[in-house]
Amino acid sequence: MHAHDAHERYLILDQGGHASRAFVFDARGRQLAAAAREIRARRPDELRAEYDGGALWASIAAAAAQALAAAPGPVAAAGLATQRSNVACWDRTSGEPLGPVISWQDRRAWRAVEALRPHEKRIHERTGLFLTPHYGASKLRWCLDHLPEVRRAREEGRLGYGPMAAWLAGRLAGGAARAADVVNASRTQLVALETRDWDDELLALFGLPRDPLPPVVPNAWGYGSLAAAPEVPLALVTGDQNAALFAYGELDEETAYVNAGTGAFVLRATGGRLVRAGRLLSGVLHADGERVEYVLEGTVNGAGSALAWFAREYGVADLDERLPGWLAAVPASPVLFLNGVSGLGSPFWRARFPVRFEGGGGLAEKAVAVVESVVFMLAVNLEEQSRYLPAPKRLRLTGGLANLGGLAQRLADLTGLVVERPPGLEATARGAAFLLAGRPEDWEAGGAPDVFEPRPNPALAANYERWREAVERELGR
Repeated sequence: MHAHDAHERYLILDQGGHASRAFVFDARGRQLAAAAREIRARRPDELRAEYDGGALWASIAAAAAQALAAAPGPVAAAGLATQRSNVACWDRTSGEPLGPVISWQDRRAWRAVEALRPHEKRIHERTGLFLTPHYGASKLRWCLDHLPEVRRAREEGRLGYGPMAAWLAGRLAGGAARAADVVNASRTQLVALETRDWDDELLALFGLPRDPLPPVVPNAWGYGSLAAAPEVPLALVTGDQNAALFAYGELDEETAYVNAGTGAFVLRATGGRLVRAGRLLSGVLHADGERVEYVLEGTVNGAGSALAWFAREYGVADLDERLPGWLAAVPASPVLFLNGVSGLGSPFWRARFPVRFEGGGGLAEKAVAVVESVVFMLAVNLEEQSRYLPAPKRLRLTGGLANLGGLAQRLADLTGLVVERPPGLEATARGAAFLLAGRPEDWEAGGAPDVFEPRPNPALAANYERWREAVERELGR
């Protein structure tokens, strides 16, 4: 891809778990404008997490309009990054949503997923993903089975369904989805890694018709022009975790990238090599039509969502303010937290896992135990990745939870790796801007990172061993 004119500006839309945000960057990574609209998931019960489709669309349209209005001049192109496993159903003529947008955190279809356990190895081979209700396929089947408007649209030949990103891209361009980018399409668990296309065998397993799915395309592609600004092409659609990796420029295969938000993800870029691993996720990192780059990924389901659970469960409305002090005051918690918030991710893969504390302690110790459980789950994934790739030389930590110095320091202490925390934690939007701008060589990293050097913390190391034993015991191993 060519490097764009240094004076060009780019609109980036970042649809995340708690907000729809819009930014304008220049071609060197400097932020020129920003806008945000809060959005809340509805949680009718402990298994469900969904968004009202109309409200979600309104939030992203309003943020985009505000950022465009605040831009100091015309915008050359737009990009969209979204939560990867969210799915939507829509009307193929109008683009109107049919029913809710279902979040990746949602596990309502877990029974249908359990019924496919005999096929788990085959599904992992085909998709690089494990069988879990967090991915889109089982949710799309649920919509066909339970939502009358979806069934009716199917009978009338006007049903579209697939990744939320495809639906939003269609709406941004003033209609229904034209295409699904390969990164978000893969997270439906209906795309084969080898072909990077919808797979008939997978569709048959999940009982899903192919025709409502939009075609799979590279991330960098012509998705149409913005209805709100027809001179601006929508030229990039990708997943939030994937974009976040590129926030500071080109990737380094010796760095492990940890992005810790609602969930936390440990990613190792593998360049043009597709690396398969028994208990981890393999996937497309970015495709631009000329080349495909791959990633090996570990997933922690309960990160920010576990702290939100704790704040709700224990009535700590000001957890954000109190947590840094607690982390400083309690170097290693006497309490263990079994973190089954949203299920247990890699390398264990258990959709239903206990959420409970073991051992005695007050609010501070319990809150610290929740943070430590996130560190432990990141550490276990780094160990798993090092079975397939050379051990990393350093960790780069981004995302909302990176603000917690106590988490960053524990991660350094436990892994023995230097943890770098780059400035400006809007990693998803910055990374999408880097890709959209043609991966310019003079991209600004935005200043020196905070560096956390590993220190001896024997109590934390002992906690990690106790936590591992507790998890294995609970899993019945």
